[in-house]
This record gives sequence, structure tokens and C-alpha cells, in this order.
Amino acid sequence: MSASTSSLDQKLANFDPNALGDAAGGVYGLPFTVEEAQVVIVPVPWEVTVSYRAGTAQGPEAIREASLQVDLYDADIPDAWRLGLAMEESDEHWTQESHQLRASAADYIGWLEDGKPATNAAHFTDVPGRVTASGKTLLEWLKQKTGAYLDAGKGVVVLGGDHSTPLGYLHALADRHEEFGILQFDAHCDLRPAYEGFEYSHASIMYNALQLPQLKKLVQVGIRDYCQQEAELVERSNGRVIMFTDRFMREEMYGGKSWRKECKKIIAQLPQKVYISFDIDGLDPKLCPGTGTPVPGGLEFEQALYLIRMVVRSGRQIIGCDLNEVAPGDTDWNGIVGARLLYHLCNWMAVSQGRLKAREQEK
Repeated sequence: MSASTSSLDQKLANFDPNALGDAAGGVYGLPFTVEEAQVVIVPVPWEVTVSYRAGTAQGPEAIREASLQVDLYDADIPDAWRLGLAMEESDEHWTQESHQLRASAADYIGWLEDGKPATNAAHFTDVPGRVTASGKTLLEWLKQKTGAYLDAGKGVVVLGGDHSTPLGYLHALADRHEEFGILQFDAHCDLRPAYEGFEYSHASIMYNALQLPQLKKLVQVGIRDYCQQEAELVERSNGRVIMFTDRFMREEMYGGKSWRKECKKIIAQLPQKVYISFDIDGLDPKLCPGTGTPVPGGLEFEQALYLIRMVVRSGRQIIGCDLNEVAPGDTDWNGIVGARLLYHLCNWMAVSQGRLKAREQEK
């Protein structure tokens, strides 16, 4: 038995999952290091291109802090805490880079909204190029980091930041899987090419993901705010992009169809390997009031989790996931909801990968 294995066994034996979360421990108060963990959370505190309210770069730390209040027992996965879940420290370089570029991008967006007055044009000419160059560097950094964890046999969850952040992780997965699909929880389509001139905009993440030939299907759930250009892209996709709008799903249920039937319809569109991309604004805004672009409507917390559980119980494998756009706002509520959602995402991904065992579903 190696020293590291012995140390991990000792931690498992000594840890009390019923005790208060220990701030001296890791995320959720768990005792595991990144090296020991089977699933690693990679925080990306980045929000350069947000186009309305800022704050999501602080999301990872808000979630880390709120995670200490999460009870670790899950009736569906009783031994979930034993998985070995750890979260990296946020990279200070990207925190500073985001802060500095965000100021320039915000001024540039304001200039666009003012009609691009010629008197200030020279001052803003290079902003999109600088932001895009940094976004490309972030992509390559995350691709390498997540790829190394995948090659080490670990599961990976990316925690933003704005919704542009997981693109490098998607590139890493594309290098390791011949094909996969994305299940996107979101209020927005995020299918705008180079939104506001920024190639790696938060509003362009799924447009950029579709450039990966390995991505065979994009299934969007909860959509309720999108433009004509995005609607036309979906129509021209020949079924590669399937959009379940909030209005469509509610009309189905108002007509007497159950959420279970809607979930089966959604899951039928997914291939065997699935990546979950969860923008917190896919939920009802009462659950995420601090998020940057809230939209009326949206999923309830348990409604979203029910769909995720059904995806796993359908036999599909979740090859990776992300959670984005959690901003602290004026209360702790955003971090509280985000921390609980993140815990379930990690655990159900682990179940789908054979790292944890869930109880059989009741008939």
C-alpha cells in the first residue's frame, strides 16, 4: 500500500460527514486534496465580456464559502461524500487579467451603445483584439489543465465565471472523444458569433462550441431570450441544435403533459456521451437574483435536478460539466443555491462514470 493510499484511507476513516463544515478543509469541508480527488473542480474567475451586470468572476469563491453549509447526505447517493471531491484554488493571474480587461471591455460596450461616436474611436480600436487574444490564451490554458486531469483519470467540472469560460475544456474533451452532445441549461441560446466584437464572448460560447466537429448535438433547455439570428441558426442546423424553450415546455405541461414525459423527450435527443453546461440563469431568477442577465421564467431547482438524474439513469455518460454565471449579488442566496447545484452535478457525473453508485429508482 502506498503512503498516499494509506493517507486517504485514514482521512476516510476519520472524517465525520455529519459535523459542521470545516473552513480549514476543502470545498464542502471535505478533507481531500486535488491529488487525492476523483473529481476536481476548476474555478475560472473570468467575466470580461459580460454585457449587463458584472460579479460572476466572484462566483467560485462565493460557492466555495457557501459550500461549508451544505449537508453532504444525498438519499439517492448515500456515500456521495466518499467520492473524493476537491476544488483548486483560483488562479490569481486570471483574476487580475479579468479585472483589468473587464474595465476596457465595459468602456468599449458603452461606446457601442452610444452609437460609436467618432471622437472616441481611436481609443477603442484595439479593445476587441486584446480581449480576443486573452480569451484565446485562457482557452489554451484551460484545455491543457483539464486535459491533464482527464488523462490522470479524474472527472472535471469547470466553475465560472461567465459562460465563455468552459470552451477550453470542451476542446480538451473533443480531443478525447469521437463524438458527444451538450445539454445546455440556460435562459439564452449563446449562439451569437463574436457578440459585440468579442470572439470569446459569453453570448458566443455555444456558437464557438459548434465549431468542434465532435459536437454532434446541442440540446438547449429553458431558453426564453434569444434573437432572430440565433433562431435562424437553429433552423438551419438540420437538427444539430434542438431548442426546448421555456414557453414550449410550459405549454406542454399546461396541456397536461408531465415533466417526466418532457424529460424523456429531451433525453431522446441526446447521444450516449453528454456534456452538461449549466448557466445558473436557466433557473427561475428567484434562485439566482445576482446573475448577470436574469430573465423571467425558468426551471425550478428540483426540476433541473430531476432531468439530470434521468439523463444518468437513461444509461448515458456525463463526460464533463460546468456551472457558470453565479454572481454573489447582494445576499448569500446566490452562493447557497450555486453550491448545492454544483454538489449534485459533481455527484451525478460521478455516478454516470461509475465512480459512485446510486440507489435504484423507485417505480
